[in-house]
Amino acid sequence: MAYTLQPWQVFLTALAGWITRHQQAAIDFLREENRVLLEQLGDRRIRLTDVERRRLDVAGKAVGRKALADLAGLVTPDTILAWHRKLVAAKWDHRSKRGPGRPGVMKEIEKHIVRFARENPSWGYRRIEGARANLGHHVARTTVANLLRKNGIDPAPERGGRTSWRTFLSAHWSTIAAIDFTTVEVWSRNGLVTLYVLFAIELRSRRVFFAGMTPGPDDAWIRQIGRNFTDPVDGCL
Repeated sequence: MAYTLQPWQVFLTALAGWITRHQQAAIDFLREENRVLLEQLGDRRIRLTDVERRRLDVAGKAVGRKALADLAGLVTPDTILAWHRKLVAAKWDHRSKRGPGRPGVMKEIEKHIVRFARENPSWGYRRIEGARANLGHHVARTTVANLLRKNGIDPAPERGGRTSWRTFLSAHWSTIAAIDFTTVEVWSRNGLVTLYVLFAIELRSRRVFFAGMTPGPDDAWIRQIGRNFTDPVDGCL
C-alpha cells in the first residue's frame, strides 16, 4: 500500500533542509572568518581573561573534541579541555571556605582517645576522660562519647563482649558489598551540573554494579535504589 505525504509533511521536510543548509553556511563563514583573523594575528600571542577562557570552555565542551579539531580556532582543543578540567576542579576546591581552628590538635586527641578505648576495653567514658586530664588535656565526657561513636567503638560494658570488626569482615566477606557515590560533571544550559552516580562493589569478586544517576539523590530515590539492589529476583545484592 503506497503512502502519500501530506502537504504539511512536505513543508516541514523542505523547511528542515533549508535550516540545515543555512546553519552549515553560517558555520562555513565563521570558520573562514577565524582563518582570516588567525592570518592577521600571525605569531602574536593572544592573552585571554578568565571570563573569556570560561566562555570558550563552555562553548568548546558542548562542541566536543572531534568537532573542535576541525575548526580553525584561537586555541587548540587540548587547551579548551584543560580549561574545563581546571574549572571542574575549582568547583570542588573548598579551601577558602574552611573556618578557623586547630584541627591538628583535635586529631591528636581523637587518636589517643581511640587508642585508650581499644587497649582498655573496660574503661568507660569517665575513665578515659580522667586519663586525658592526667596528660594535661581536659576533654568533656560527651566529647569522648562522640569520638568513640564516630570511630565505631561501643561503650565499655559492651566493648569487651563484641566481635571485632576484623573478625566480622573475615566471616562475612563473601556476602558484603561496598556502596558509594561518585560524581560526573555535565554542562547544561544553566551551567555546570553535578550528577551523582551510585554504585556497589561486591568485595569478594570486585564486580561493580551501577545503581543509577541523578542530580538530586533524595530520600525517595535512595529507598528505591535499595529495593532494586535487594530484589529477590533481579537484585545484585
